[in-house]
Amino acid sequence: MEEVRRADNHPTADEIYELVRRRLPRISLGTVYRNLDRLSREGVIRTIEGAGSRRYDGDLEEHWHVRCADCGLISDVKPGADLNLKSGTGFPEGFLVTGWHVEYRGMCGECKEKQGSGARSQESE
Repeated sequence: MEEVRRADNHPTADEIYELVRRRLPRISLGTVYRNLDRLSREGVIRTIEGAGSRRYDGDLEEHWHVRCADCGLISDVKPGADLNLKSGTGFPEGFLVTGWHVEYRGMCGECKEKQGSGARSQESE
């Protein structure tokens, strides 16, 4: 968790493994993967999926990402930044925007209701 939070480059599991091995030379790659998965499920870190790679983010504050379509590098863009697609202002220096995709995540009404009724039935037991 410390290595993910320290990194600002949204590292892969292999990159985190190399960082952790400096302090814990006997750690296995499998242990790193299992711990990253657990930390992500617990909401301590974020998992960023896409373009055939999984990367990790220790910054839990609300923010957006830009991804290089060539090398896969991911950089942060803070909400409220004055973003201008034509001039490129508000994006990391030198970043050329070639497209965008926005996805909101949440829960549909039916699933929300199921979760609510499941919570009520467990409370009554």
